[in-house]
Amino acid sequence: MAMRFDLITIFPEFFAGPLDHGIVRRAREAGLIHVHVQDLRSFTKDRHRTVDDRPFGGGEGMVLKPEPLFEAVESLLGCSVGEATTPNTADPGLAIVLMSAAGRLFNQEMARRYSQLQRIILICGRYEGVDERVAEHLATEEVSIGDFVLSGGELPAMLVMDAVTRLLPGALGNEASSQNESFGANRSSVPLSLRPAGESDAKKGLLLDFPHYTRPAEYRGWKVPEILIGGNHAEVAKWRQQKAMEKTRRNRPDLLSGE
Repeated sequence: MAMRFDLITIFPEFFAGPLDHGIVRRAREAGLIHVHVQDLRSFTKDRHRTVDDRPFGGGEGMVLKPEPLFEAVESLLGCSVGEATTPNTADPGLAIVLMSAAGRLFNQEMARRYSQLQRIILICGRYEGVDERVAEHLATEEVSIGDFVLSGGELPAMLVMDAVTRLLPGALGNEASSQNESFGANRSSVPLSLRPAGESDAKKGLLLDFPHYTRPAEYRGWKVPEILIGGNHAEVAKWRQQKAMEKTRRNRPDLLSGE
């Protein structure tokens, strides 16, 4: 059964390009995923198709109104959302995700969890923010892709969809590709000899990918490490583990700190 993604946005044309390229396009063509883009303005009731308003209490910017968002999700699900309830209470295969700079940080473990679902509704925030009642009573999760602010949730939603799609069986030509990369599941056991002193067990399995090289073996005087050419697979594996640890310590020491 294909996984379904619903994208709720005020800019449906944004997704015309991203959905037609790479793994997402191939997964759609293979029937692994079904993608529906929902124009939020279809659920407005005034001639100006207004989806935002000024925030109570004052402040800069505009806030997305709750009415069109609730009605958009209810239309997709075919059910109403009552007070102080969420529509997925009885459906563990569904996630309603509000893309928000104030959300939980998206990571590979979250992508793996999402890949086990049947349906994901991604709400693309805009303007200064989204009425908090959407986060509290409609969305099942509020998710951010990083500690920075973007103009809207369309790009983050596409990143989440890509990360999840590539984990679905059959999406990649080589299933091992999703394991042998940064944050891959096969990195859950880092040898004690490679761990920094005092490293917490909490994040010991999160390593960045090891360095990759291809032809030519020498380019502008820079040579491919000899160990990768020698054919000793055991030594290559050991070298890759060591270099992955070094790169993680250099570029993402937070993954090793346990903080």
